[in-house]
Amino acid sequence: VYLLFQGLHQISRRTISTASRRQFENRVPEKQKLFQEDNGIPVHLKGGIMDALLYRVTMGLTVFGKANTKIFMLWYDFRRAN
Repeated sequence: VYLLFQGLHQISRRTISTASRRQFENRVPEKQKLFQEDNGIPVHLKGGIMDALLYRVTMGLTVFGKANTKIFMLWYDFRRAN
């Protein structure tokens, strides 16, 4: 058990110390410019096509869920009345 623990310790230390660091481009200023621009588009749709698609799917699921709940409540009330 001790050898297994020591082996895992050495592997974890080696992986962390030799891991290459990736350089990421800072895109915050361009995103700030995009989202702060006053162009009449709501902020939740300024991200493009994927934001619009996600918004529509979310709204569709919300309306479907609300309608389904109302139908179930009416059905349950009808069954209870008889």
